[in-house]
Amino acid sequence: MKNKFYEYIQQLQDTITSKLEAIDGKATFQQDLWERPEGGGGRTRVIQNGNVFEKGGVNISGVHGKLPDTMQAYFGVEDADFFACGLSLVLHPKSPMVPTVHANWRYFEMYDKDGKIVDQWFGGGQDLTPYYLFDEDAVHFHQICKTACDKHNPEFYPTYKKRCDEYFYNAHRNEGRGIGGLFFDYCKETKETSMEDWYNFVTEVGDSFLEAYVPIVKKRKDLPYTEANRTWQEIRRGRYVEFNLVHDKGTLFGLKTNGRIESILMSLPPHVQWVYDHQPEAGSEEEKLVNVLQNPVDWV
Repeated sequence: MKNKFYEYIQQLQDTITSKLEAIDGKATFQQDLWERPEGGGGRTRVIQNGNVFEKGGVNISGVHGKLPDTMQAYFGVEDADFFACGLSLVLHPKSPMVPTVHANWRYFEMYDKDGKIVDQWFGGGQDLTPYYLFDEDAVHFHQICKTACDKHNPEFYPTYKKRCDEYFYNAHRNEGRGIGGLFFDYCKETKETSMEDWYNFVTEVGDSFLEAYVPIVKKRKDLPYTEANRTWQEIRRGRYVEFNLVHDKGTLFGLKTNGRIESILMSLPPHVQWVYDHQPEAGSEEEKLVNVLQNPVDWV
C-alpha cells in the first residue's frame, strides 16, 4: 500500500503544479529535492511572487525510521519504526478576493521490532480560508467535497465536515481558521472498510481538489481590491499563522520527527499583520466573514 500511495501522490503533485502554473501565467514552481538523515526524503515545490499566487507550496514526502520517543509515548508503543508519506499544499493568493486553500492526503504505517506492520491508516482533507466571503464559492467548494464523499459513504461528508470545523479552530480566538471542508484521520481497516477502500476514498478526494478550488480562483482573481482589503487579508493571515504554529498536528509531527524545517513552515504567508485589538466595522463584509467563522454554516 505504501508504494502504491506514494506513486499516487507523486503523480498528483505533477498534475496540481502544472495546473496552477497555467493559471498563474507568470511564476513557476521551484523544485527542491531533500533527504532526511534518519531515512527518506521529499520533493518540495514552491511558487512565489506570481500574478495570482503570492506564495504557495505543493510538497510530497516519504519518511521512515525509528519513531521518536515523544511519538512512541503519544501512540503508547515501544521500540517502534514508522513510515509516513503524504502530499501537503498551501496556496496564498495575491488578491484578497481569492481564498487561501490547504489540502493534505497522507498514509502512515507503524512496525514492531520484527518489521511487522502493527498499525496503518490514512488521513487528510481540504479546507478553504477566504478573506472576503462569497457564498456561492463556499457552496461550490463544499459541494465538490460532498460529491467525492458520497461516492463512498453518505455519512462521510457530514462527519468529516464537522471534524474539519472542529479541527481548524483557533480556540484562543473563538473562531474557525476558515470555512472548512473535510478533515479525516486514523482511517483504519474494519470489517466494513478495507485499506483498499480507504485508498479509493482518499484518492477520490485528492482528485477532486482542482475541481473544488480552480473555478473559484478563475472567478475572483481579476476582481478589483483596495489597500484596505489587502490590510484585512494580512490581518486574517495572522490568524492562519497562529493556528499552524499553536494547534496544527502536522506541524508538530514534522518538528518532532526531524522533518525539513523549510518544508514544514512553507505554509506560512510572506506578508502578515498583527494589529492590536482589531475589530471589523459593524455591518461590513469583514464582519460578515468573522460571523461565519464564529458560527460554522452548513453550506450544502
